Amino acid sequence: MRATGGFHGRRIQKTGGSTFIVSLPKSWVVERNLRAGDVLLFAPRPDGSLTVYAEEGMRPEEHRRVVVIENDLAEAHLFRLLVAEYIAGAPLLEIRTGGRMSARTRDIVRGFAQRMIGPEILEETAESVVLQDVVGLNPLPIPSVIRRMHQMVRSMQTDAMASFRSQDTSIAKDVVERDWEVDRLHWFVSKQLSSALRDARTLTSLGLSLPECATYLLASRVLERIADHAVRIAETVDMLGRERPPPELVSELDALAQSAAKSLSDAVDSLESRDLERANAVVDDAKRVTREREKILRELSTKRGRLAVGLAYVLESLERSAFYASDLAEIAINHAIADAATAPAATPRAARGAAAVPARAAP
Repeated sequence: MRATGGFHGRRIQKTGGSTFIVSLPKSWVVERNLRAGDVLLFAPRPDGSLTVYAEEGMRPEEHRRVVVIENDLAEAHLFRLLVAEYIAGAPLLEIRTGGRMSARTRDIVRGFAQRMIGPEILEETAESVVLQDVVGLNPLPIPSVIRRMHQMVRSMQTDAMASFRSQDTSIAKDVVERDWEVDRLHWFVSKQLSSALRDARTLTSLGLSLPECATYLLASRVLERIADHAVRIAETVDMLGRERPPPELVSELDALAQSAAKSLSDAVDSLESRDLERANAVVDDAKRVTREREKILRELSTKRGRLAVGLAYVLESLERSAFYASDLAEIAINHAIADAATAPAATPRAARGAAAVPARAAP
């Protein structure tokens, strides 16, 4: 036996005519209260390794998680805490206060459960609320969730620019409200993939490799950020009030918006198809957006007051959206190259140029 760097080495032994056996580290068996006759399950990994776990063993996330909070905790702080607990993946989450839970705290917890995918209120007492994750280990396919996020973000981009062109506050309000739908999908992806990174059984149920988990986490975050910029564009409608942007500037911004939306679609498609030529075109197009931005900025320099600020917000959000699409394209390039390295038969299309690492992360 060898033990180096936390790894236990065991020699393979052959018994009978065709059976191979290997012994288990005693410390691992004792820590998990295993005995002779217990069944172990083996999960093959794409890298050729095996993950071993006990058939009846309880996963870390299957424990009941109890969180004690104060009633005077700020609403935003409590909501972020609940999101973090949700992503951590405990199927039973008990929110408890030192004394009677206030109506305000209870409303925040209920609102959180309504906005997320999976948590349902299992029981309530005067001091606590228990949430149960009803999604469990039968998740939605992550690539399908990413596609759904993209559809929603594209729709938000289109409607945000429509509200800006027409100064329609009702459309703008609808865009802001739909941001919650993108957020809840992003948090769902984060929860599922975080659980997969901790537990091989969840990873197997998702049908993804570890590199794919990292890729989809990054993609989900990029889409969530682009949705935030669609909201920012919609919010300029209230900011502008009665101010009417010059039609020529609106046309230029609208053309920039269409270019950013197309770049996002191409980036998502290249992620699915592993088309490097298409992904590289998205990255190159982001440089053109910068040139267009400089041109529009010179025109904005002649404006004053709320009009100048509102137009600058729209311009900045469109540029950020284009660069986030570029980031997603770079993620697609990295994913295609990594996939080709592990599966030579699945050669990415038009593999010209080296893989890149996303460098822009400003909100």
